[in-house]
Amino acid sequence: MATSAIVGAGLMQSECPTVLLLEPFYGGSHKQLIDLLKANVDGCSVFTLPAKKWHWRARTAALYFSQTIPTCPSYRVLFSSSVLNLCELVALRPDLAHLKKVLYFHENQLLYPVRKDQDRDFQYGYNQVLSWLLPKYKVARRQTELQPVGSVELPYQSTPEPTTTQNPSMEEATEALLKPLHIVWPHRWEHDKNPDLFFSTLLRLKEKQLDFKLSVLGETFTDVPEIFSEARHLLDPHILNWGFLSSKEDYLGVLCQADVVVSTAKHEFFGVAMLEAVHCGCFPLCPNALVYPEIFPAEYLYSTPEQLWKRLQGFCRRPDIIRRHIVKVDTTSFSWTSLKQSFKTLLADEGL
Repeated sequence: MATSAIVGAGLMQSECPTVLLLEPFYGGSHKQLIDLLKANVDGCSVFTLPAKKWHWRARTAALYFSQTIPTCPSYRVLFSSSVLNLCELVALRPDLAHLKKVLYFHENQLLYPVRKDQDRDFQYGYNQVLSWLLPKYKVARRQTELQPVGSVELPYQSTPEPTTTQNPSMEEATEALLKPLHIVWPHRWEHDKNPDLFFSTLLRLKEKQLDFKLSVLGETFTDVPEIFSEARHLLDPHILNWGFLSSKEDYLGVLCQADVVVSTAKHEFFGVAMLEAVHCGCFPLCPNALVYPEIFPAEYLYSTPEQLWKRLQGFCRRPDIIRRHIVKVDTTSFSWTSLKQSFKTLLADEGL
């Protein structure tokens, strides 16, 4: 637990805080949301734990925070992701029981895919059920999976479309249309994102001697599936970018250069990376399952691995088609600009 203090207590505090923000897994979209709230909601006090060893965060965060959060009479609202066992925290810290509680569900652990059925630990899902019953306000990414009170969607930081002050020449425009297809995969390097399907599809493209370029981004954690090292070796001539980009500017720059963004996920409740890529101009290819049909029209969905392969095969042969395509997804509705008032209302003091 000693290493937790690196990103723990005292990280971001307000002098007279009214909103207590807790995040046991401070990384990825969890970090993105907490940072947005801290920057845009007055009176926030933030306590976090590093984004490592997720299962231990879920088991021990309540005890850690109970010992770390100072007693503060000005607190009025408690906001946390569902990684935290909220019932345990309130039991350990009765002084927090009267606060308005808002619990954010990034995902549903009862539906999280496991490699073998016997590997499933139902304790994590059970903890979420108990935590769900405690607060009045619940927020979920996906409304068909969890029916929250006052539900809102996860915001992401909008990025302006890249602009240029010069009009490209006819030769430059033709060259741009003839460049090989650039495929990007911007997801966590974990098994629930189904990297095996993604890379097996690209290897079929390679076998057909189709020309394409590849950027594999996203964060890595303790256990990286073996397919990543195998794919890096087999697809090396096609790779433009490989690995996590710590600079948000660099990350968005790659998305702006890519043509197609692919998801092969088996578990997804929103898909921030997919929407960021679409916002930057990528054509999305998503499973016709999970949250995707709620966000993306049918033309961007595939139902089988064979359909994914055929779509990418066609795009490799005619990349100019999707470069001219305007994606029919309104990303502005998911931006912080559109959703900030909903979050500010959610975190407002009710005079308790």
